[in-house]
Amino acid sequence: MRDYLDSLARNGEVVTVDRPVDPYHELAAVTRAMQDRGTQVVRFNSVRDTDLPVVTNVHTNRERFAQLIGATRKTFCRDWQTLVREPGSSQAPTAAVARPADLVSGTLGDLPLITYHARDAAPYFTAAIVLAQDPDTAVPNLSFHRAMFVSDAELRVRIGESHDLAAIYAKAEARNEPLDAAMLIGVAPELFAAACASIPRDASELALAARIAGQPLPVYPGDAVALDIPASTEVVIEGQILPGERRREGPFGEFLGYYVPEGRNPVFDVRSVYWRPQAVFHSLLCGSAEDRVPLQMLNAAATFGYLSKRLPGIVDVSCAPSLLNTTVSIEQQYDGHARDVMMAAFESNQDYHKVCVVVDADDSTDDVTEVFRALVSRGRLDKRVIVIEDMPGFYRDPHKDHYGRLGIDATRPYGREAEFEKKAIPGQNDIDLDDWL
Repeated sequence: MRDYLDSLARNGEVVTVDRPVDPYHELAAVTRAMQDRGTQVVRFNSVRDTDLPVVTNVHTNRERFAQLIGATRKTFCRDWQTLVREPGSSQAPTAAVARPADLVSGTLGDLPLITYHARDAAPYFTAAIVLAQDPDTAVPNLSFHRAMFVSDAELRVRIGESHDLAAIYAKAEARNEPLDAAMLIGVAPELFAAACASIPRDASELALAARIAGQPLPVYPGDAVALDIPASTEVVIEGQILPGERRREGPFGEFLGYYVPEGRNPVFDVRSVYWRPQAVFHSLLCGSAEDRVPLQMLNAAATFGYLSKRLPGIVDVSCAPSLLNTTVSIEQQYDGHARDVMMAAFESNQDYHKVCVVVDADDSTDDVTEVFRALVSRGRLDKRVIVIEDMPGFYRDPHKDHYGRLGIDATRPYGREAEFEKKAIPGQNDIDLDDWL
């Protein structure tokens, strides 16, 4: 991560806060204020009760995230699909290196213990990526899971039912065996992107990270677990997820903007904590732009791949601004094309796509104002909106709050496109205001 931060700093994309900051709510409040102002990375150099600086807002910018794979925002969906379709072994192309002699050992209490929201039950590690491997196949897995701090010896981890880690943990638990795991905090950007991605369970996110980086991934042996640790990781927490043990975790302010209530979740038994010299600690404000942007872009890319295999004319997909909405731009091929696209999007993933809007190829999929203008200006609403009742939503939704879908056709009426030609001013894209002001 530090090499990436250095490159962003050289481009003026990092702002430094030297004023002491309290990790109890204050750091989160400053983070939110900075996100309201822009997409710069924030580095807090003086965080109470820890020697480690904290960085946040690292992945808030769509163009910056797209650049991780050498793409632009407009080419990201297509370029990501090319990347994940590349041949890759389930075993990561890694380069074994010696365990660094200068790693600093410590305890969880030495790390920044950040409490984010008013009702959060305790400090949380929010940018921790859990590394584990399938006990049957030894395929490594990376995924994000919030972890509640209890003591230097214990964390409690939320493992969603739809995550690959849930299936891996279930295998170990069926054998009454603890699952070796490591929490990686402050990882290289290719590892962050790979951990966000949804790929087949028999594929390795470490292999994907290596393909993003364009070179083998340096790893060293774990200290207390039988896992290979990516050498660029700033902070590592090693331990075991215990079988047959569930303890109180939560409430916690999650990405939809509400509190997830207290539940009983697995226990992470901490065995070793260490970090690189001059390590930086990554904090992620759940539900903020840094939480949404990577998920929006990778979900959009997955949807783009799904739609492109089934229908012609797919140009771009965006899941901004909420992640649960999807906007698809198309080159219309036939009357009813937009409706077919909506239905395919709804079928692609039950966790997302609550609302699907289809626009034309020259419309922005990220600009909600432009999307809404297209909707209200291109025909009668009662013929262009589809409500699908009782289509299941989230995998765990006892009240069915996420059931149902809304489809909106905001394309130009098929066969009448010339009537809806967008107006333009000749030369408007060539104006440099510095020449005029």
